[in-house]
Amino acid sequence: MRTLAFFCLFLLLAGCPADAPPTPLDQQVYIWQRQWQPAHAQVLAQTRGDFSTLRVLALQAHPKAGWARAYADLRLLAEDRRPVIAVVRLDGQLPRLDQGEIIRQITDLLRDWQAAGIDLRGVEIDHDCATARLPAYAEMLQSLRPALPAGLPLSITALPTWLDSGRLDDLLRQVDGSVLQVHAVNDPRDGLFDPQQALRWAERYAERSERPFLLALPAYGVALIDSSTLVESEAPLNASGTRRELMADPQQVADLLAALRGRHPPNLSGIIWFRLPLPGDRRAWPLSTLQAVIHGEPLQAALDVEASQPGPLHELALFNPGNRDAELPRRITLAHSDCEAADALPGYRLERTPTGPAFIRKEPARLAAGQRHALGWARCTTFDQGAIHVSP
Repeated sequence: MRTLAFFCLFLLLAGCPADAPPTPLDQQVYIWQRQWQPAHAQVLAQTRGDFSTLRVLALQAHPKAGWARAYADLRLLAEDRRPVIAVVRLDGQLPRLDQGEIIRQITDLLRDWQAAGIDLRGVEIDHDCATARLPAYAEMLQSLRPALPAGLPLSITALPTWLDSGRLDDLLRQVDGSVLQVHAVNDPRDGLFDPQQALRWAERYAERSERPFLLALPAYGVALIDSSTLVESEAPLNASGTRRELMADPQQVADLLAALRGRHPPNLSGIIWFRLPLPGDRRAWPLSTLQAVIHGEPLQAALDVEASQPGPLHELALFNPGNRDAELPRRITLAHSDCEAADALPGYRLERTPTGPAFIRKEPARLAAGQRHALGWARCTTFDQGAIHVSP
């Protein structure tokens, strides 16, 4: 079924010229953490060969909270030496766009960033407004552009919901480039990503955009809170209720990327990944998964059972050495082991069997690439690690 689905994706691109190979797609990344951490230095160093440009959350305006800068590490950005695009997030629920205040906030920010030695190559406005408000948005952009430093490009993010509006053309005329967002556009409850829909949107957008554009693809997940309409992403929310985790499927995204590399819509110049993952970011793909997708490497999950042996007490853990997430096994049995005591840690329960202790998964769960999950412990006089039986 997957092969058939992506054969259809290639057919959708049949209108592209067949006699010329497609230009390679540039790879960029959003850095979306509002508070930078020491781990940013490590991850930036590890991804130097993956991303040509860093698009960094720099400034936000929200209806209640007002204006706030993100605490980016400007020294680290300057030392990295890759081109940087400052992203300004204007919440879509703002009652109005105050042109004077927007210009003041952005020009002050740019002055500080350029003084810090950052290789600033543009400003991106991220404003997910309703389609009916596109004329006001275009007017604001028209006033902002001459206030920017000479030669500094201005770009925006764009929503597929704007494709049905005749006002989109005027909006795009105000900027030098744009980024089409094709993930979680309407409601994450409908799914974070549909590769076939994403390609249809990109095709339609290419017909409207006279300038090069990029496609924003997801490398993250969210939690849906059942007691409200809230969606929890990289920042925890103070809300009660059961959280249902929803993650963009790396294989689906990889398949779309492979199709685009074979033949892509006119004016599509690159991909932007949302978002740069840090160690411990449980709602983003691990870095190894993102790098595998970017470079077209096969995605493979694996599970090992690790048993430390400081004597008769064995501490057990599951480890995923692959480059994509794996489902935790349903049952792990310590066969032919003489164990006088054992216990399971959260996520599993212990069951005594004639052949040895068994750890039974309580409910389905997944283990991210490169991560460990503590399984439990067992005190055994006889323990054969080679006789550990794992049931999927």
